[in-house]
Amino acid sequence: MLVELEKELRKHIDQEKAAFFPRFFKSGPGEYGEGDLFLGITVPDQRKVAMKFKNLDLKDIEKLLDSKWHEERLTALLIMVLQFKSADTQKQKQLFEFYLSKTDRINNWDLVDTSARDIVGAYLFKNQQKLGILNKLVKSKSLWERRIAIISTFYFLNKGEPDLTIKISTKLLKDKHDLIHKAVGWMLREMGKRCDEKLLTDFLDEHASEMPRTMLRYAIERLAESKRQQYLRA
Repeated sequence: MLVELEKELRKHIDQEKAAFFPRFFKSGPGEYGEGDLFLGITVPDQRKVAMKFKNLDLKDIEKLLDSKWHEERLTALLIMVLQFKSADTQKQKQLFEFYLSKTDRINNWDLVDTSARDIVGAYLFKNQQKLGILNKLVKSKSLWERRIAIISTFYFLNKGEPDLTIKISTKLLKDKHDLIHKAVGWMLREMGKRCDEKLLTDFLDEHASEMPRTMLRYAIERLAESKRQQYLRA
């Protein structure tokens, strides 16, 4: 089945995308995605292939996740998300633990954003006695593990629970990487949208002056212009 999946993916190769993606995902020397390789397949086409092969065995998912090709890794994660949503408790635990064992292969922002909420976040929402795992991720030297930590809280926001987003965001205020600034700002913005705008403005009242500029700009994006200017002046 894995060979068939790989053939199916390659039917959707677009050479213009193959040339564009390395620049878009910053895979050049010294960039955050250094060395990543791209076939040139769009996410909608990958989703179609993932749905067709959603019953792929975990051993084959692992082979796909170990691929040098970015799109094959993303397709593996899309399949894992599909499987997690329909899995029983035991299978969800297996997928969650497997995911955390392979974070070195979840090594770009789109790979994290496609999967962390619906695997790590979904599992921890049902198993909150294991939330300590996020404390380890948020302190990791790995940019991608830190991003997994904050994006996982998106699942909690969708359930109307903002406390975890506030906690992880606070821990990441001093993070040096732009991709963490963007992720934290995004989650804070979603907190204001999905839970309560006052939670966002309370957080900003306390932390706006110490937030990296990018983080702040992402967080205030949905606020009224007068409020945006107020926080930008902070």
